[in-house]
Amino acid sequence: MNSRVSLPLGKVPVDLLRALLGRFAATKDSGVLVGPGIGLDAAAIRVGGTVLVAKTDPITFVSEEIGRYAFVINANDLATMGAKPKWFLATVLLPPHVTTRASVTRLLQQLHTACESFRVTLCGGHSEITDAVTRPVVVGCLLGECVSSKIVTAAGARVGDAVVLTKGLAIEAVSILARERADEIRRRHGSQFLARCRRYLTKPGLSVLKEAQIALASGGVHAMHDPTEGGLSAALYELAEAAGVGFRIEAEKIRIFPETARLCMDFELHPLGTIASGSLLICIDPAFETRTLARLRTARIPAVRIGTVTHRRNGILLVEHNRTRPFPRFPVDEVARLFSTRPHAKRQRRSRRSRSSTIRSSIDSFSF
Repeated sequence: MNSRVSLPLGKVPVDLLRALLGRFAATKDSGVLVGPGIGLDAAAIRVGGTVLVAKTDPITFVSEEIGRYAFVINANDLATMGAKPKWFLATVLLPPHVTTRASVTRLLQQLHTACESFRVTLCGGHSEITDAVTRPVVVGCLLGECVSSKIVTAAGARVGDAVVLTKGLAIEAVSILARERADEIRRRHGSQFLARCRRYLTKPGLSVLKEAQIALASGGVHAMHDPTEGGLSAALYELAEAAGVGFRIEAEKIRIFPETARLCMDFELHPLGTIASGSLLICIDPAFETRTLARLRTARIPAVRIGTVTHRRNGILLVEHNRTRPFPRFPVDEVARLFSTRPHAKRQRRSRRSRSSTIRSSIDSFSF
């Protein structure tokens, strides 16, 4: 592959990242219990008698409510490892000419409110106005604690595990589109529909902290993962890479919400490859599945078994309309693709009909 070809928007390609981590990020520090790796959500470092779990993640898709996004997205990755979030730092980069005292105050208020609601201390960071960005960017860093014996990582998935998905797909995508494409959505579906989509930030909500804690307390959890950029597809391939396993996933078990289905059709987004914070993937011993699902339902968190962990040699498979095929992969997250520079109009018109047909067929396979 030509090393001078520009890379697409989104995560660094897995093959390149795998090679670079192997060359430049290997650690010999015995205190590092979980270091960098594909599908590993955060670092875990032994500090005295406890384990410090650390995560950093930027918010680049949205500018409205960016403070809350920055906190929740980082907290989700700590939750998947069984850690309790405690300390948050934020690097805030703001564009010139449009940043005002009011907008800075609003962003810091969002960070403060989000941290306070989860009893986390906002303890530091950095802020500046810079022409390096054209819209606000917040890079969060969240630290938490965990008992070493209770650390969960994506690498723990075992053959035979049940694969459980909470809530439904692409919650974050709906919230993002409701803020970044508000006028278009209002024009197509009205203000009430738009208001419902905007509320996806809190209902069903982007946080998976509660369901992660319930699952861990129920027992039998071997791995958890937060489907973010790249959606369910990227999350499954990352889990498979981390644990050295395969998956067999049933399309009809995967839930998407009506608003999600509508916006995926409107904007020609495939729901399997669309940013999906708010859902939690849990790989769990089947003996604990019934109890875990019951406790999640009691907490009013929808959850369903969508498949099974299989041997790596089987790959990642999707059962759809009684046919089995490789689970779709996406070169870039579908929302990132939407927000990137659009292709030439003629090429776009030629591919529009076939893409819409594929998306509609896939959505028809999901549960509502």
